[in-house]
Amino acid sequence: MHRIGFLLSDGFQIMALAPQAVFEYANMVTGEAFYTLDNFSVSGGEVRSSLGVQVGTRSLRGRLDVDTWMVAGVNDPLTSPAPERILAFLRKGGSRARRIAGICTGGFVLAEAGLLAQRRATTHWAFGREMQKRFPDVRVEEDRIYIVDGPVWTSAGMTAGLDLALAMVEKDLGAEVARSVAHKLVMYQRRAGGQSQHSEMLDLAPKSDRIQNALNYARQNLSRSLTVEELASTAHLSPRQFSRVFTLETGQSPAKAIEGLRLEAARLMIEQSRHPLDVIAKETGFRDRHHMREAFIRGFGRPPQAVRRDARMDS
Repeated sequence: MHRIGFLLSDGFQIMALAPQAVFEYANMVTGEAFYTLDNFSVSGGEVRSSLGVQVGTRSLRGRLDVDTWMVAGVNDPLTSPAPERILAFLRKGGSRARRIAGICTGGFVLAEAGLLAQRRATTHWAFGREMQKRFPDVRVEEDRIYIVDGPVWTSAGMTAGLDLALAMVEKDLGAEVARSVAHKLVMYQRRAGGQSQHSEMLDLAPKSDRIQNALNYARQNLSRSLTVEELASTAHLSPRQFSRVFTLETGQSPAKAIEGLRLEAARLMIEQSRHPLDVIAKETGFRDRHHMREAFIRGFGRPPQAVRRDARMDS
């Protein structure tokens, strides 16, 4: 039996409790109560979320045999710092647990308690730079879904906590159980920890169906050369009209947007498969692995080999 404690304070973000469903369904899949869960706060009793929902908790007093601590985040860690009593508890009791995790901005709590010193960590993309500024001894990687550094886990914002919990289930009970849990929760897949928090398609956000259709066509045919003429044809526009409308709606030229889609697809393949880089380059429309490497350094600031290495470290 593995006991998981969710550490809450007033104003916690309600999505921090969503990972509890992952552990609940892991019990259902295995047919046994492998995980037991409790909510904790400094004094116990009801704790109010940022939404106003009240959740019952146990106090941190007494002997607590918790294997994994999950520290909930808040909407804005800059204006809602963690209570000193929680920080004191983590400094003293955090090392006794097998592992400890900061969900979303819960990473700020771990950093304040000194648990992230000289470790890799991530948090919600909106607060990554502030975390690095406030805690220079933390190696913040602000564009990651989650990061595992020894016994300390941190996740990006909101739904990334589900990916982190699934990764814990996979580590504890195996990949097959994790896949079954994801299926039951109607999750498309467990995102790799090294995966970007951002989606190129969401960032482009075209306003019209014709440009959206052209982007969908491009994403489904990345191995092709994808000329402006070909994309314009799918949008039923002339190449000149297409380039003008595309740039107006997305803020990017067609060429730059397509390279972003290629990079996103290549990164996913690098993180989630063992295909050689030559094969990935061909499948995602780069001329060769050297062309792909140049695009990775331009887009991500590091080569494909570094992306694959980090993904394996977080798996």
